[in-house]
Amino acid sequence: MPPPGARVMIAMSGGVDSAAVAVLLAEAGYDCLGATLRLTGDKEEVTVFEPCCGLQAAEDARRICDALHIPHRTVRVVEVFEKTIIRYFAGQYAEGRTPNPCIRCNRAIKFGMLFKEAKGLGCDYVAFGHYARLINTGGRMTLARAAYPPKDQSYVLAPLTQPQLRRSCFPLGDMTKEEAREVARRIDVKAGNKAESQEICFVPLRDYVPVVEKYTGSGKPGPIRDLEGKVLGQHEGIHRYTIGQRRGMGISSERPLYVVWLDAPNNTVWVGRDEQSLCDSFETSPLFWGGMAPEEEAFSALVQLRYRHEAVPGTVTPTAAGARVSLSEAQRAVTPGQWAVFYDDSGHVLASAKIEQFQRWSDESKNTFSA
Repeated sequence: MPPPGARVMIAMSGGVDSAAVAVLLAEAGYDCLGATLRLTGDKEEVTVFEPCCGLQAAEDARRICDALHIPHRTVRVVEVFEKTIIRYFAGQYAEGRTPNPCIRCNRAIKFGMLFKEAKGLGCDYVAFGHYARLINTGGRMTLARAAYPPKDQSYVLAPLTQPQLRRSCFPLGDMTKEEAREVARRIDVKAGNKAESQEICFVPLRDYVPVVEKYTGSGKPGPIRDLEGKVLGQHEGIHRYTIGQRRGMGISSERPLYVVWLDAPNNTVWVGRDEQSLCDSFETSPLFWGGMAPEEEAFSALVQLRYRHEAVPGTVTPTAAGARVSLSEAQRAVTPGQWAVFYDDSGHVLASAKIEQFQRWSDESKNTFSA
């Protein structure tokens, strides 16, 4: 928590968690200011940006601030959000990659533009409703997993820099979701009972395909091939597929088949059997160092490959371009565009990096695929 009396900007989405943060900080006597990022224009589809980050959500955040007698302001980032997050998201899918827009938004928007706004208003810290803990270890600010594992969000915060972390505050790191709801209900019953937000705020009904096609077109049909080169069917655009996908491909086989590679230059979806879909090593873009100071030697870590992935032991070897990662047990759906986050045994984030290319594992052969 910030030192007593600090001026704190509270990032308020209008949801349960940010309402609970506002209550906790206001009751603790901090000099608080609520701020809501405006991600959408004056009109929006009903299913987009709600129950957080939409027009109604902004009004909910203002109502909570009024009840707590703290000022509230809206920070307009509509055009920047569309260009930096949505267009990038669509472009990456069109290129056969699977981006994580939440990580990019945290780095560029929430901990970028919002921090700039906070500095201009004389706020020393920015508080967020993420479930993660922040610990000072030997002079470095270290993210750690939340005390309540089902809501842990340290994965999507992992690439934050030391300057960003030094100005951050995560009051919910030791709380459960129900405890956060109870805190929010102390000031606003509606806020405390609000439904959970969806994973990607700008994707209506959890269907990302229309968003991609709005910005990049519908894509061209192409072959679906197995790893022996046999054509098994036809796809309607590689942006409709993700590595590790098993269902919805419109092909049949005696054994289950998984998407193992999206070959954008040749407009081909490659599929393979279970054992052909596994990967035990991959390479990354430059490392973002967390609790561990920059290191040139290899180190052991628990490697998390997706938001809901259970971390597995691995060895991380820093390279000039990033890192080479070897896993103790081959995993499915190692995906370029996603992030690998490296934890120690205590759940502290050591470092993180974006996955760039991987080596498919099988008993028969190994092939390297790169975006």
